Amino acid sequence: MRTSPLLTDLYQLTMLAGYFEEKMADKHAVFDLYFRTHPFGGGYAVFAGLEPALTALEGLRFLPEEIAWLRSLKLFKPDFLHFLEDFRFRGDITAPPEGSLVFAHEPLMSVEGKLAEVQLVETLLLNIINFQTLVATKAARICHAAKDASVVEFGLRRAQGPDGGLSASRAACIGGVLGTSNLLAGMTFGLPVYGTHAHSWVQSFSDELSAFRAYAAAFPDSTVLLVDTYDTLKSGLPNAITVARELREKGQALRGIRLDSGDLAWLSRKARQMLDEAGLPDVAIFASNDLDEHVISSIRAENGRVDVYGAGTRLSTAAGEGGGALGGVYKLVWLDGEPRMKITADIAKTTLPGKKRVFRAVGPEGEWVQDLICLHDEALPESGLVYDPTNPLHHRHLPGGIELVDLHRQVMRKGQPVFRKESLQEMAGRCRKEMALLPEGCLRFINPHKYKVSISESLKELRCSMIRSRAGEREY
Repeated sequence: MRTSPLLTDLYQLTMLAGYFEEKMADKHAVFDLYFRTHPFGGGYAVFAGLEPALTALEGLRFLPEEIAWLRSLKLFKPDFLHFLEDFRFRGDITAPPEGSLVFAHEPLMSVEGKLAEVQLVETLLLNIINFQTLVATKAARICHAAKDASVVEFGLRRAQGPDGGLSASRAACIGGVLGTSNLLAGMTFGLPVYGTHAHSWVQSFSDELSAFRAYAAAFPDSTVLLVDTYDTLKSGLPNAITVARELREKGQALRGIRLDSGDLAWLSRKARQMLDEAGLPDVAIFASNDLDEHVISSIRAENGRVDVYGAGTRLSTAAGEGGGALGGVYKLVWLDGEPRMKITADIAKTTLPGKKRVFRAVGPEGEWVQDLICLHDEALPESGLVYDPTNPLHHRHLPGGIELVDLHRQVMRKGQPVFRKESLQEMAGRCRKEMALLPEGCLRFINPHKYKVSISESLKELRCSMIRSRAGEREY
């Protein structure tokens, strides 16, 4: 599906017009896309949204009707509008693979090319990467809480519009969910689709048992019955057990029952007991109702017997403390052969200048030690001092005997994608594998261990020297 270049903020085009007027549009520039704070108060994020972002960039061009609408605003000169008629993104991009674990302050994407091109795509890239990374991270947290149980994404009806629903389904699968209730996502991304029936199905019949029988007759090989329309333990479960026995007599099987209200830990224990006593140990228990990692953790802590969790609203909207938005930013770090940086009174918001590379320090046993951000052309340190990216006074020693693994790869060259496309299942597998390699404590939901991200001494010195050179322009 085409993405319009008008999916941007007005100031992107006014800056672009200014660059054009000042004969700066063709200057060589590099921007870094990164975030400063881990979402949900956690210890990591899951990178997602790269492939749709690159697809959008590959086809980015202004249609005649879009140029005509811009002309109607009476903001832009005719020669600039003519320039937009031939606009294409022809830049280069490096990034980690989707499903990779990423951390605050390190570039998720480095975007390089003509200033006009790499500036215009800021809003578009942030829109795609911020949301999908946020949802993939939420999904990974929920799946981690579920442990051996499965998670299915049920959030379309509460998602942020049609595109938000589709993007949330994609990102959630990268984070580890088994499938989705979203049929369009199932077709678009080749995902397994799941669902039961609504309470309205039961209410549409004269009694609950008749509703269950009719649904089982329609879908004898995939029936999951919603058992809480009237009374879960006194009505829903007994009627579901009756239907399960009737299906078994026909050589078929009830797939599961779903709990959607009440005390899910207690109800799932009682449901498991009733199903087992009825000789139905293979009937799975599904649970839904505003589930997130904290609710699921509490269900498990109380010995709940849920086999599949249906995560909806709080997954597709990335709800929860520290959620809602990733807070990714897109900053100029290189222009016309020179490093550039933003300097503010808040050192945490002072950007890291220059073209950079991101490495993971891996120990002799394959364990993750920390990540390291270096200048693109510096000799890689094998040991020595490295520094906190938010406070140059804080440093630590990079241990010896490590291997520095480059986390980025080139994914776009001259405006064309240049990487092997992966399935969402491959991306999800990468996410699972990397979460298992995180140092102990980083996966905690409360006060997680902080995985170290440092900058090299050369990068620290460059930043400090640029701050010193600008000191006369700032007042305190």
